[in-house]
Amino acid sequence: MDIEQRAEILLCLSPVEVANLKEGISFFRNKSTGKDYILYKNKCHLRACKNMCKHQGGLFIKDIEDLDGRYQQSFTFLLLIHICSHLVLVVEMDENNGLLLLELNPPNPWDSEPRSPEDLTFGEVQVTYLTHACMDLKLGDKRMVFDPWLMGPAFARGWWLLHEPPSDWLERLCQADLVYVSHMHSDHLSYPTLEKLAGKRPDIPIYVGNTERPVFWNLKQSGVKLTNINVVPFGIWQQVDKNLRFMILMDGVHPEMDTCIIVEYKGHKILNTVDCTRPNGGRLPEKVDLMMSDFAGGASGFPMTFNGGKFTEEWKAQFIKTERKKLLNYKARLVKDLQPRIYCPFAGYFVESHPSDKYATLDLARMLKDPTDSKGIIEPPQGTKIYKDSWDFEPYLKVLNAAVEDEIFLHSSWIKEYFTWAGFKDYNLVVRMIETDDDFSPFPGGYDYLVDFLDLSFPKERPRREHPYEEIRSRVDVIRHVVKNGLLWDDLYIGFQTRLQRDPDIYHHLFWNHFQIKLPLTPPNWRSFLMRGEQNGPGIPQVRCPSDHFPPPLLLPRSEEEGNT
Repeated sequence: MDIEQRAEILLCLSPVEVANLKEGISFFRNKSTGKDYILYKNKCHLRACKNMCKHQGGLFIKDIEDLDGRYQQSFTFLLLIHICSHLVLVVEMDENNGLLLLELNPPNPWDSEPRSPEDLTFGEVQVTYLTHACMDLKLGDKRMVFDPWLMGPAFARGWWLLHEPPSDWLERLCQADLVYVSHMHSDHLSYPTLEKLAGKRPDIPIYVGNTERPVFWNLKQSGVKLTNINVVPFGIWQQVDKNLRFMILMDGVHPEMDTCIIVEYKGHKILNTVDCTRPNGGRLPEKVDLMMSDFAGGASGFPMTFNGGKFTEEWKAQFIKTERKKLLNYKARLVKDLQPRIYCPFAGYFVESHPSDKYATLDLARMLKDPTDSKGIIEPPQGTKIYKDSWDFEPYLKVLNAAVEDEIFLHSSWIKEYFTWAGFKDYNLVVRMIETDDDFSPFPGGYDYLVDFLDLSFPKERPRREHPYEEIRSRVDVIRHVVKNGLLWDDLYIGFQTRLQRDPDIYHHLFWNHFQIKLPLTPPNWRSFLMRGEQNGPGIPQVRCPSDHFPPPLLLPRSEEEGNT
């Protein structure tokens, strides 16, 4: 009997233990189970593994000759090699800045009911790239489509398709036997695309993983009429017919929202890791026939949306260059370790997509037989339009602009209503929110206010206690659209609709994780808010200092800053 894959908690560290973690290697034991673990800290990055030598089965310990508390260089080197090559564990921060070590069980669910590969005929399995992360798979007499974003923007108005999808994309979607949507980000779950599909085939089978936040959490509010959405457990084969099955796996870093997929046809495996940071906790099947993964990294507004301090244009350009190199090195190591027979990088950033990202079809049987076969990759017909040269902005911008004049924002008490609904508090952070025009200058008549998340108050000035501070400038149409509809802040942050400054320069994981993933599933009840009218109480005070001035810093003690990893 198949067992659903679950994340098992192996070790918990308190917020104090996390704050006291030193750079380098630390040893921990779960006193209730007697199991031992190793944590490695490099600045704000943490990695962990079980303390057991994969070669000899023994425990790593401090060198007996190392009396001053440091580790012998030879031991440190050996241990780092062990951590990098051994199965790493999932590291998660809890809501109180404590730490959890997780292990996915069973670790290799694809090994259940193994099948031997059968011979394929030319043309039997074809993989066609459409746009961004959207792939059209022909698997015998079945068709499967991944992550259809084929029209409209993603992340409010922040991302637009770089490549022109094939002219028959809607027909292709309607002919699919099943659709896989990896996660809720709008460059993968595109409501404009799915609305078009639902108009012709509302009952098309769509499959998603059983994530903590449902992938289609916003379906009802979107108005898209899809009637056959299937939420499947992780790590269990889903049988389509006698030859075809697939399995959805969770991400080890973002199990609450990210997934990846293994498709198997006649024993031949196709692995698509999509946007997962550490798919399946870092353990994946080796020597699959085809592996697909993004080449541009996870979606983030960092560092492009940051200003002030070190965040000069030169610093950001160098950071992006370094990170891109690290990412490519990671992908190269991953391919080297997993040894897929064919590797296909895809799903680049909307404006940074690689020129090879174009409408083309891969014939799996031909490529497996002879990777040099010129017929293995079928180019689009001569004259096919590859790059988009125009976009239909107006319908989407009209929706965003409508939010600016909404009646909600005639009452400044909407601010308290919204952040009370959001439910984030008891955290020492003060945020200044400034509504802006398209150039991130203060919007005439817009709101400029402070939120103190320690007690969820809205002061006129920053409190005199020591506290971290962030200033978030947001384009007024997008922030009001997000607030009105109770949407996640991905539209703001990943969509590049903000400019941020922070002091000290630390990432507040709990704050951003809450507003990007953990907001309530139902939007604020603005109808009730408006019906209360004058009963809403006094308005929210506006910030006294000029809106183009970054207030003087109130720094945290160093120990508290280090606790925010």
